[in-house]
Parts: sequence; C-alpha cells; structure tokens
Amino acid sequence: MTLDWKLVFDAADPQAQAAFWAEALGYEVEDNSTLISHLLGLGAAPEEATTEFRGHLAWRDLMAVRHPDDPVEERSGMGLGRRILFQRVPEPKTVKNRLHIDLHAGGDRRDAEVARLEGLGASVIHRVKEPSGEWAVMADPEGNEFDVQ
Repeated sequence: MTLDWKLVFDAADPQAQAAFWAEALGYEVEDNSTLISHLLGLGAAPEEATTEFRGHLAWRDLMAVRHPDDPVEERSGMGLGRRILFQRVPEPKTVKNRLHIDLHAGGDRRDAEVARLEGLGASVIHRVKEPSGEWAVMADPEGNEFDVQ
C-alpha cells in the first residue's frame, strides 16, 4: 500500500521558509498558480488569500516544497511524493521543536554544508561531538532546530 505524506511546519512567513528549505534540501517550491487562477476565476477563493512569489500567483498562507524527482499533479501543481508544507500561524515559535529534520552531509562535507546553510539564513546553535558521532545543531530562519550530520 502506498502512503502519500507531507511534513507540515507552522511558520510566520511560509514563502521565506519554503525558499530556505528548497535551497537547503535541493527541493523545488511548488507552483500552484494554475489552480489558484482557476479558483479565483470561479469565485471560489478570495484574491486576498493570494500573494505573488517569484513572479507566480501563490497562496498567502501556504507554500510547499517537493522533491524534484517525484510526480506532480498538473492541475494543482502539488507534489505527489516527498513534500514539506509551510502554513502561516499567528503565534511565534516559543519552545523546542517536537520534530526536526536531519541533513546527512557526511563528516568530510559537514563544515561546508553548515557554511552553505548559514549563507541561506540558518544559524549554528551548537556543535555536538560524542562517541556516537558529530553534528551541528542549527536553526532555520524562523528558529526551527535541525541537525547537520
């Protein structure tokens, strides 16, 4: 049985988070503009629920990224495989994540990957060196923790 899934993050700025994580993971930001235009034309969605992102019509409160090798539903622009959805919420992040993403760069590439992610807006929280391994605990631009191993 095939199970489709998506990981959902609460965000203050879904577009900025999608742009960061697309670059961090080598994913693509979904383009839902065809579906949005269709819904606007039917009067099924209000124009104030939209924004412009990289020259395309986008949802104001939702933006997703998908793995570039996974299939895409043409009508909606939604990925049909590995996806991460960022949804706008009014409250700021206040506590440690209950879930996080681990990026596996490999020991010989870890420092370069950490520097690349810092260039995208992430920050190093601390570095861990234990008998079981080494990694950097980082925060994305909204403060969500993730590890680079």
